[in-house]
Order: sequence, then structure tokens, then C-alpha cells
Amino acid sequence: MSSNIAHPPAGGLVIQKKITVLGSPESAFRRFTEGIAGWWPTATHSIGQNDTVTVVFEGRTGGRVFERLSDETVVVWGTLTVWDPPHRFAMNWHPGYADDRATELDVRFEPAPEGVRIRLRHSGWEVLGKDAQTTWRQYTTGWDPVLARFALTEGETG
Repeated sequence: MSSNIAHPPAGGLVIQKKITVLGSPESAFRRFTEGIAGWWPTATHSIGQNDTVTVVFEGRTGGRVFERLSDETVVVWGTLTVWDPPHRFAMNWHPGYADDRATELDVRFEPAPEGVRIRLRHSGWEVLGKDAQTTWRQYTTGWDPVLARFALTEGETG
């Protein structure tokens, strides 16, 4: 996994991550989206944490990405703005916050000689106002364990 962020870049607050996993773009896209409940680290990276029962992608433009808690509460993480399997999805991202505090998440799946290169770009932090830089810094390191956990699923078909 690589990251190009140590300090805010001149072009604004942007996080870019990439990992390469085994498999095809089709299988990686399916594991990342349809299979998210099996690999996303909800104990540390969700609103409900240990009360989170599942995470769901409604696989279509306009579909939601959300977690469902043990008491059936639904917590929306965002809405898909691009749905282009197996190449890309993009969404507004606001887990636990109102839509007007949404950042932008864009994830691409590209064939690579070693398998599939997944490129994650997370931008739009300015919408958070005075909280932008602090939240950006948290996510800069926060994406690493999420993507590492996904990489562990590379032998599964999800």
C-alpha cells in the first residue's frame, strides 16, 4: 500500500491510496462492494462499532452505502454518484453526518500485471470548514487499515 500524503498538498486536501491485490477487476470490485460486510473493520471504522451487524452497498447510481445496527437502526455512509462495475464507483461520503458535510470518495479498479490495482481518492474536505484539516489527517492514516483488511480477502470470491 502506498500513500503520497504527509502534509496537505498545494492542490488542497486530498488523500490518495493504492493497493494491488490478486484476482480480476470483476472479483475485486465484487468483494469491495457486495462483500463489504465480510471484510470492513466495523469494530474500529464504523458508527456503531460492535453494534454494527452489516454494511450494505445498494449497487446502483443513487444507491446508498450504509451500516445496519443490532437495533435495526440504519446509518447512511453516503450515496453512490457513479456506479460502473467492475471499473469504478464514486460516492459522497458522510458516515454519521448530514449530506451537507459529505466529502467525495472515488475508487477505481484497474488491471495490473500482479492482479488488480485499486486506487482510492478521497477529496472535498473543505466542506468541513474548521474541522477539515483534523478530519483529513485522521482519514489519511485511517484508510490504511481498511485497505489492508480488504487485501486479506484476496483469495475469497465474496
